[in-house]
Amino acid sequence: MHHKAILYFSSFCNPSSLQTIGCSSALSTKIKINHTKNIRGGVHLHLFCPYYYTQRCRLVAVTSTRLCTNINMSDSTKSNNDDIRQQKQLLRKQIRSRIRSTFPSPSSSSSTSDEDVMAAKMKLTSQSNQVFHQLFNLPQYQAASSIGFFLSMPFGEIQTRDAIQRMVHVDGKILYVPRVGLDFEKCDMDLIRCDDNDYDDDDGSSPNYLDGTLFYDKWPKNKWGIPEPPPGNTNIATPGDIDLLVVPGLAFDCDRHRLGQGKGYYDRFIAKMRQVGADDAAIVDTAPDTRKKPLLVGVCLEEQFLEDQTIPVSDHDFIMDMVLTPSKKV
Repeated sequence: MHHKAILYFSSFCNPSSLQTIGCSSALSTKIKINHTKNIRGGVHLHLFCPYYYTQRCRLVAVTSTRLCTNINMSDSTKSNNDDIRQQKQLLRKQIRSRIRSTFPSPSSSSSTSDEDVMAAKMKLTSQSNQVFHQLFNLPQYQAASSIGFFLSMPFGEIQTRDAIQRMVHVDGKILYVPRVGLDFEKCDMDLIRCDDNDYDDDDGSSPNYLDGTLFYDKWPKNKWGIPEPPPGNTNIATPGDIDLLVVPGLAFDCDRHRLGQGKGYYDRFIAKMRQVGADDAAIVDTAPDTRKKPLLVGVCLEEQFLEDQTIPVSDHDFIMDMVLTPSKKV
């Protein structure tokens, strides 16, 4: 019986330095290296044979009865992960403070005037429209049949309402939007396909989008004030359904690293769509391009893009395929 091990090597590990040694008949002689994610600090390996690592790691042997791991895994790995979490928490505080001061909400402070709030809203709308103007001009967007998108919070992040109007009523895209549900502690998220009847009012008539009405205006809202598809809509996205996923974030950098809100909703969803960590037998579709879907396009405001800083990343953090700001594409 083969024993499968998933091991994590620190940054000095080089996959080319892994070599097979005298496999017994009870074990496969094949090393299967699965580079499932572009991560910082190492690679995940799926191994089916005895092997040894020739640089700075001690012998690791896999037998038919047990896995003996003698890699010297010191407390430095845990300490490094703790450092990354602390760096992210500090960076989140800095970015949130910057967003609150640049784009104050009506309830943010008694000293904030109506004129300040209106000016911030206009700036927010302008930057948002500039970002999505770039999105609509992307060949990848134009070729995509289905788009994973998000419904924005009322304040404090890029606004998506105008973009959704175009996607649905002009470009005719199949739209998938997030549903977190009521179990916020689970930190899990699905993207739900918007059916034709989602675009209709209760009396069966289509909303008049020319007056600003959109299909999700009557949906229930979660604790962040974001509308979510009703429980009756069960068209949940599966791997391969979404061609392009527009990903929000608290911040992005020049390396296309993303800083989320800290709950891991999008990283878990992307891993699910790209079937990261799935056994071969459990993969829904083995077509070559399926595990590359969806294309990841991060979007953010100017105040959320870090020109001179690098966002620390962990092994579970996905790097975007591209990032769009109001003034650039990275």
